[in-house]
Order: sequence, then structure tokens, then C-alpha cells
Amino acid sequence: MKIKDGFMLRQFGDEFIVVAVGDGAEEFNKLITLNGVGKFIYEYLSTDRTRDEVVEAMLNEYEVDRATASRDADAFISGLKNAGLLDV
Repeated sequence: MKIKDGFMLRQFGDEFIVVAVGDGAEEFNKLITLNGVGKFIYEYLSTDRTRDEVVEAMLNEYEVDRATASRDADAFISGLKNAGLLDV
């Protein structure tokens, strides 16, 4: 899975915002706000990755146990899928 083309991550102050660009902006007229961990996962998914790779990347980047990383990765990936941002 990876982030679909047509979305851009921008920083505004301490927040990170995902917006649609180009033709996708007509279909997706929302803003998605991410925290630092969300930004990390979003950027990690700029290339094709598996769910397990996302969890491993989180474990390497943050001081978090596997259960928490798995739960957070699943919730974030689910949110991206529901918003239509992922190619799976």
C-alpha cells in the first residue's frame, strides 16, 4: 500500500496538513491534519509498504511497544483507507 498520487503534505506552524492537488482536488475537498507520528507514517507510505513494515518503522523511530505501534498503525492506515488516500 502507498499514498495515492495527487496528495501533498504541507506544514503550517506545528501542524501537518494533507491536501489534494490537481484533478484530485475536485473530488477530495477536505484537509487532513496530522501530528508528528501521522506525518512519519504518511511520509513512510510514499513508497509501497506493508502494514508490518509500517509497524517496524514505528518501533525503530519511537520508544513504543509492539502492541501500541500495531494498534496505532492499524488505526492510521484505516483512516487513510476510509479517506481514499491509499492505493492498496
